[in-house]
Amino acid sequence: MLKYILFLLVIASIGIQAQEIEMSSLEINTFKTQIKEVSENTKTITSDFMQLKHLDFLTNDIETSGKMAFKAPNWVKWEYINPYEYSVIFKDDVLLINDGGAKSDIKMSSSKLFKKLNELIINSVTGDMFDDESFETSYFKTNDYNKVILVSKDKKLSKMIAVFELHFNKESGAVIEVKMIEPSNDFTKIVFSNRIDNSEINDAVFTN
Repeated sequence: MLKYILFLLVIASIGIQAQEIEMSSLEINTFKTQIKEVSENTKTITSDFMQLKHLDFLTNDIETSGKMAFKAPNWVKWEYINPYEYSVIFKDDVLLINDGGAKSDIKMSSSKLFKKLNELIINSVTGDMFDDESFETSYFKTNDYNKVILVSKDKKLSKMIAVFELHFNKESGAVIEVKMIEPSNDFTKIVFSNRIDNSEINDAVFTN
């Protein structure tokens, strides 16, 4: 199971260098209202993604890319295409893995931490993380995007994920980047592109 818990740490984003200013209370409330409306009105998402895994002992980051599909309320598929074929599907209470044709599944209810990480992955895709009591939350803005930093307060969770960083499109409110930082300061980043909301997605997409 550790292999697939570690997979959850491989969900993240590329930070854009820009001046970040802390939001005022009014700006935070306006922003949270926008994101809540986007989350409630989003039934499906399809998107390409590019992922970088940064490890201090490696000279170069590990780069992979693929496609993501989300269907409300809690189905998510991460399909890695380059440089290898690998897919992971979060569906209800089950994690479905297809590793180059070798298929397996895990009941997420067997681990509270694993279930919590699954919820965070789904919420990071939709942006619906702000009322989670497991985090201390800070809000920032730039000319290009809005940024939310979530610092884990849960001792078990913080041993795996110390900080979440989410970037949002200022106009649409859509999540455009997610970053997960480990206690060692290694991190994984994902940047989304070609996002399409509320298109028809056949349930067969979420079968292993």
